Amino acid sequence: MYDPIEVTKIMETIVVDNNLKKYYRFRPTGFYGGIATADTVGCNLRCKFCWSSESVWNAKGTGEFYSPEEVARRLESIAEAKGYHQLRISGGEPTIGKHHLIEVLDTISTKYLFILETNGIVLGYDEQYVKDLSRFTHLHVRVCLKGADPEEFSFLTGAERGFEYQMKALQYLQENHMNFNIAIVSIDTKKKQRFYQQLKEGHLENVMVEEEEIKLYPMVRKRLQKEHLLPYFE
Repeated sequence: MYDPIEVTKIMETIVVDNNLKKYYRFRPTGFYGGIATADTVGCNLRCKFCWSSESVWNAKGTGEFYSPEEVARRLESIAEAKGYHQLRISGGEPTIGKHHLIEVLDTISTKYLFILETNGIVLGYDEQYVKDLSRFTHLHVRVCLKGADPEEFSFLTGAERGFEYQMKALQYLQENHMNFNIAIVSIDTKKKQRFYQQLKEGHLENVMVEEEEIKLYPMVRKRLQKEHLLPYFE
């Protein structure tokens, strides 16, 4: 078991250097109807269904450092060439390296919608981070919950805690009137039902929820087999 906040701090020493951050790929993708994607290095979770490879599990040996301006320029170049109107950072946890992310958002043109895909751990731990993000009107936050309650979160991620930070992130995003939606990975129908009731009690019932489908890439299948979890996802 591990503490994702402590892992965040360790990852920052590996993948962040002042305002530079590690990335391993820039690419066009078909998600969201077409989006320019920067794949970053480093995550604060070790999900048992994770599709990422070296970017999560070997952060020290993966990627190169890029400035916020370089990241923004590469994303905008891809979007312009493909006719996309959306940008994102994926592949790892983009909220690691707060100042870098803020500078990326400050640099990209507001004509693009930036989709921040995050597990929400850091945002739930640091309310000021959410306040700092709330000034960006071209930002949409997609919070992916790893489980429907603390027990399932720990089962799927191996972390001793963290679900409470994910739920706090939703609260802070709502209180700061930000555009966001929820994605959830859950293998327990009853827990999901209770989760939806929890959203209602927290006045979050109108927030769009995606039940995320895990694609069984060879690496994902192998990892799930090792953890004896494959039947839950097939």
